[in-house]
Amino acid sequence: MVAISHTVAISLYLGAAILAAAPFARPVRAPVRWVLLVLGLGVAAHLGGLVVLAIRSGQPPVTGLGPALSCAGLAIAIALLAVESVTHDTSLSLVAAPLAALPTTIANLIGFTPLLEPHGTQGAWLVAHIGLSFAGIAAFATGAAAGAMYLVEHHELKSRRFGAILRAFPPLQTLDRVNHVAILAGWIGLTVGVVLAVGYSLTYNEFDAPKVAWALAAWIGTGIVAGGRVLAGWQARRAARVSGAAFIAVVGLYVLVRVAAGPNGAFL
Repeated sequence: MVAISHTVAISLYLGAAILAAAPFARPVRAPVRWVLLVLGLGVAAHLGGLVVLAIRSGQPPVTGLGPALSCAGLAIAIALLAVESVTHDTSLSLVAAPLAALPTTIANLIGFTPLLEPHGTQGAWLVAHIGLSFAGIAAFATGAAAGAMYLVEHHELKSRRFGAILRAFPPLQTLDRVNHVAILAGWIGLTVGVVLAVGYSLTYNEFDAPKVAWALAAWIGTGIVAGGRVLAGWQARRAARVSGAAFIAVVGLYVLVRVAAGPNGAFL
């Protein structure tokens, strides 16, 4: 049931991306309602699979590599659905929907074996820290996706190519606004998540150096972009470039730390 739900979610995420790409095939507007419906069904299927996993394991499915990757994919999909529901524009699905499908697919391939979690206050504290960190990373990913689309559209306008990309993508101002708000939201989520993580480590004397190092790196990455936009007055193009580079660096560091932890490591 869990694997089937994830397979359905992956298919729907990719289906939403295909529907959002309709303007590239012919000169029409993307079917916004259909994209949102398919994306919403994907989120529902994904969430249903994780609920079943939680019932089976008797704990929230946020620890262990498979469950953690699945939660990351779900967080990205929820952030994408929220942004596109507010803006009534589905072009972000071109990038973010496959981005949500990728960790979900990996999770489905490697399986959903959770790590043993503590119970009571300690367990709730751990879940809160992980959940807020996932939300921050999802917002960060959404901002990076919007930044990448901004750079592509800006290049098309500068080259005076007024084709399918300009039909499919929202105005530059919208992409810049999404990048700005998503980066700030990501930084806030990661800030609270890191504070909870540090407090958890000190309170329960459970210090995981690789996990803390990665969390701090992600927090610093979002903080650089958020600080650049709010304090240094970075313009849209610079913010888009730095947010994309920072997100790639955070993902790359995660892969390195996870490989170093080994197959039986406790790192998410």
